[in-house]
Amino acid sequence: MKEKRIKIIKDGPYLVGGNIPLAKEKITEDEKGYLLKWEKIADFPKQETHSLCRCGESKNAPFCDGAHMKASCDLIETADNASLKSRAEKIEGEELVLFDVPKLCAAGHFCTRAGGAWDLVRTKSDDPEKNKIAIQEACDCPSGRLVMVDKKTGQEIEPGFEPSISVVEDEVAGVSGPIWVKGKIQIEGSDGTLYELRNRVALCRCGQSNNKPFCDGSHIAVRFSDNQNI
Repeated sequence: MKEKRIKIIKDGPYLVGGNIPLAKEKITEDEKGYLLKWEKIADFPKQETHSLCRCGESKNAPFCDGAHMKASCDLIETADNASLKSRAEKIEGEELVLFDVPKLCAAGHFCTRAGGAWDLVRTKSDDPEKNKIAIQEACDCPSGRLVMVDKKTGQEIEPGFEPSISVVEDEVAGVSGPIWVKGKIQIEGSDGTLYELRNRVALCRCGQSNNKPFCDGSHIAVRFSDNQNI
């Protein structure tokens, strides 16, 4: 697998190919203790290929150790493969348009500051910070549930990610989070289906999502920990 790609193995792990950088990042508070930010914890050694656990039971997390062979969770893919915009709610403001697919929520916490991205887009205001905050909240969303578009140009406003993967630790909720895939890495289903190529997606690694392979925030409800977290 020289091409940068994530192949989902039926009833098994995510097979990552193409020498994609892998890091661990955490969701944490800033110096003032109330704004959220991303902070890198560590980089893993680069590998041409590796397998990432998606059952949540590996003793060598984030890597697969074969635990899926006896795992209690169901790893069948159930996600809708339609494009994001075809199934998104559209929130239109004076200068911005927000596309939102709630089913993709990975509970990253970033979207609620200053009234939340939705109200910030809708609300008429002369405050120059309003749109800036709304855009930042959408761009920090690891799952790409929220996509902001410049109303004047019609262009998506996206962070400039290079292809990379991060395993997420949620310091705020005290749990391990999803696998954050950045920079338009192709994800291939176990049956060969190619999921929509996107700049940001979050893949389940607790084994409990009802929208596999994507995260739906279930790691918080089950208090998932990879046993090597923060």
